[in-house]
Amino acid sequence: MMKLAFIGLGVMGYHMAGHLKGAGHDVTVFNRTRAKAEVWVATFGGRFVATPAEAASTADLVFACVGRDDDVRAVTTGSNGAFAAMRRGAVFVDHTTASAAVARELADRAQAGGLGFVDAPVSGGEQGAKNGKLTIMCGGAAADYAKAEPVMSVYARQCRLLGSAGSGQLAKMVNQICIAGLVQALAEGLSFARAAGLDAEAVIDVISKGAAQSWQMENRYKTMLAGEYDHGFAVEWMRKDLGIVLDEARRNEAALPVTALVDQFYAEVEQMGGQRWDTSSLLALLDRKRRGG
Repeated sequence: MMKLAFIGLGVMGYHMAGHLKGAGHDVTVFNRTRAKAEVWVATFGGRFVATPAEAASTADLVFACVGRDDDVRAVTTGSNGAFAAMRRGAVFVDHTTASAAVARELADRAQAGGLGFVDAPVSGGEQGAKNGKLTIMCGGAAADYAKAEPVMSVYARQCRLLGSAGSGQLAKMVNQICIAGLVQALAEGLSFARAAGLDAEAVIDVISKGAAQSWQMENRYKTMLAGEYDHGFAVEWMRKDLGIVLDEARRNEAALPVTALVDQFYAEVEQMGGQRWDTSSLLALLDRKRRGG
């Protein structure tokens, strides 16, 4: 059993922290909305506290899963942040999808204070978090990763160190680039099948057994055809992630024409009122365009 802290009990963090408690660890949680922390404790046990600093003060490992770069800064180096309270040698593991720049910045701050830091964004969505089957892409020092990996494994299908600080965030960017292109292609394929008068479900049943197969195809085509877009990662969060990707691409001069185009399509989905629809709602945009909307 280890003393752990978990900061951020959102869609992902709520379940990840639950797995840690279920594995027998001593878990203290912090969440900006106290009511959510109270529900978590009532469900899993452990305890909740009023600040990130209090949560981190006795922890061997501190995990966080919050929203954006500024949220990560707030819970680490802000007022009542975790870094000032953590014990020397403790490791902070950030599961937030954020920029590589903030990961490097906080890794430097942690090292200066005698702490470890691992950027460890995840892929797998809410279902992956619930089922303990997330993929975790990590950046940081090998010694810090070695401390964190056995604990993260309770909610990971795969966990891998990919390089120095920021490498996990860069790998997550690759993940989002690939997903954006796949979902747009799937949406266009389904739209074309309908326009051609085909049974789209039958077509997918056939082509999903060949080279066109993907996780998105297997898990999203039925809900897309039904016009149901409340089953996954929200458009507004995908736009946040793609913004990080495109900012990084401007720095490293990677050419991402399809990613930039899909980001604009998601902007149109938001204008339709689809900020909270899942990312497969690109089909809804194509349906509207086909109707002349």
